[in-house]
Amino acid sequence: MIEFREFDKIRIFTNGINLSARVGGSGPPLLLLHGFPQNGNCWGKIAPALSESYTCIAPDLRGYGESDKPEDDPKHSSYSKRTMAMDIAGILDFLGFDKVRIAGHDRGARVAYRFALDHPNRVAKLAILDVVPTGDFWAGWNAEIAISAYHWTFLAQPSPLPENMILADPDSFVDWTIASWTAQKSLSPFDSASLESYRSQARERDCVAAMCADYRAGAFLDRRVDNEDRLRGRIIQCPVHFIWSERGFPAKTPDPLGIWRRWAANLTGEMIRGSGHFIMEEQPEEAAGALLRFFGDSESRSGAK
Repeated sequence: MIEFREFDKIRIFTNGINLSARVGGSGPPLLLLHGFPQNGNCWGKIAPALSESYTCIAPDLRGYGESDKPEDDPKHSSYSKRTMAMDIAGILDFLGFDKVRIAGHDRGARVAYRFALDHPNRVAKLAILDVVPTGDFWAGWNAEIAISAYHWTFLAQPSPLPENMILADPDSFVDWTIASWTAQKSLSPFDSASLESYRSQARERDCVAAMCADYRAGAFLDRRVDNEDRLRGRIIQCPVHFIWSERGFPAKTPDPLGIWRRWAANLTGEMIRGSGHFIMEEQPEEAAGALLRFFGDSESRSGAK
């Protein structure tokens, strides 16, 4: 079941849209950013443990869950990670937090590292879960990655091709996609309420259009912005902890920790064994422990485990 019983659900108007978020716990703020094809419910298994030490904020990103789903634009800037990072700044302003710890998974991790690059003074620590940077991921494609990450090219196709294909059988698309990315190739890691929320948003045309727009932004605008930052030598200044799964996408990439080392001045990392892409739901105790160890360490660290 989704463990957000002690959390308040709020609506935040920022950057021209309304965002839905859950807020709960006490202590320093910790922002939890979800990925595709999920929403803030993906943090439900580990939220209770995290909220004992932190004020946890788990929003639905624009286009997902109960947040607004604005139309895309020709340049795909509406769903660029830079625009989503501005949404995050607005959430912090609304809640009165100047600086925050962030944990981001999948697309949420891409928003998180873009926020750290564009708003460096507002991030105390950054945990990246199971992604490598967008530009690097595209540049490192091989046959194995192309097969497992087929959705990167499928969702980025011009509208309305992927939208129409998904909406023809949305439940099957969601079920097959998320099961195929788990270690056991199964839906068993997902509680019924969370799974239904993932399915239900894929039944909505505006949400499916938004998810496709998210990937169109990744294929074009986000990739270009990442590459420009690499050429300028921009790096993330706060401590970064990279957590990847034994059977997820980064594990198929040669030296994923080395890729992040080029982006972070202060990097640590660890692999979660026995997990596929959905670390928080497949291995919740290990995921919560990794985050609590990292965020609870007040001293700056370097190197890798």
